[in-house]
Amino acid sequence: MTSAITTHELTKFYGRTRGIEDVDLEVREGEVFGFLGPNGAGKSTTIRVLLDFIRPTKGAASVLGLDARRDSIEIKRRVGYLPGELAMYEKMTARELFGYFAGLRGMSDLGDAEALSERLELDPDIKIRKYSTGNRQKVGLVQAMMHRPELLILDEPTGGLDPLIQAEVHRVIDEVRSDGRTVFLSSHVLPEVERVADRVGIIRRGHLVVVDDVAEIKRHAVRKLILRFGDPVDPDVFGGLPAVVSVHALNEHEVEVAVEGSVDPVIKKAAEFETTSVTADDGDLEAAFLSFYADEGEAVP
Repeated sequence: MTSAITTHELTKFYGRTRGIEDVDLEVREGEVFGFLGPNGAGKSTTIRVLLDFIRPTKGAASVLGLDARRDSIEIKRRVGYLPGELAMYEKMTARELFGYFAGLRGMSDLGDAEALSERLELDPDIKIRKYSTGNRQKVGLVQAMMHRPELLILDEPTGGLDPLIQAEVHRVIDEVRSDGRTVFLSSHVLPEVERVADRVGIIRRGHLVVVDDVAEIKRHAVRKLILRFGDPVDPDVFGGLPAVVSVHALNEHEVEVAVEGSVDPVIKKAAEFETTSVTADDGDLEAAFLSFYADEGEAVP
């Protein structure tokens, strides 16, 4: 499968302060890739190196098969980018801004700007300085997507948007993937990433700690099983089983067991008794994400 992004030992230090270190990453063409980490973990630094806004201390990166440094101008033509901190020309209307970017990209018209503005409920003929935070975000999204880029890099794309517009953005992302194009999505909204992403990478203190399918990442989440028995059962029989994190008696017939990993040992032990019902949650990406930081005592938003 062709790679939209690859990095090898990508490292960036700001003086003695580490931004990222030895990041080896591959984002496949045609997927939605979620890039997760708390503030200061290295997400924005990675994006800025990929787009040649800053230069790496060592290592290499390629975007759409092109060298991130040598071919940065060509990359910018083929990539759509929404930065996490969005600055725009305040005296322009959104339509004028779209025209400005279209000219920079060598486009003959405004591409999908009109259709996207309508979908996101954006009036493009208002001065940017008069927009609310949410409408500014819509302008950023439209300029990133209007030229139908091969790679869409979105940093916190739904910040400031109401739930209905967030859902529309998710539908647009699904359509981009259906077209065979690629989305690199950095977000603090973990349910959002779980909703749209195929694979996820988690970065911690500048190091990439895991890359995997969303379903596999979720296996790290602590799941809760509620076991109901026909007769009273001592909850301590589950306490020493592999992967069991905690056990609580809800009443003399019900036991709640928290499990990180396979639930098989718990199910087999429950089968030794008259088990009348078993309910379990599936875990979620947020719980799995937090599990990668639990041993570090880090503050995670």
